[in-house]
Amino acid sequence: MIREPAEIVVDETGGVQLPLGLLAEAGLDPGSRVLAFSDGDGRLVLRRVEDAIRDLLEQGHL
Repeated sequence: MIREPAEIVVDETGGVQLPLGLLAEAGLDPGSRVLAFSDGDGRLVLRRVEDAIRDLLEQGHL
């Protein structure tokens, strides 16, 4: 898998746009439902909702 870093700018409303290539590398399609959460200073995580729920139920954490 090719991992291409992408510099993304947070706009004045707090929004971001992710490049389709980045989503494709993660196996996400446009319209995918994802859960976003902070994973420490300067780090955000996006997880498929169904994957996050499964891990929460099975392991007790995201």
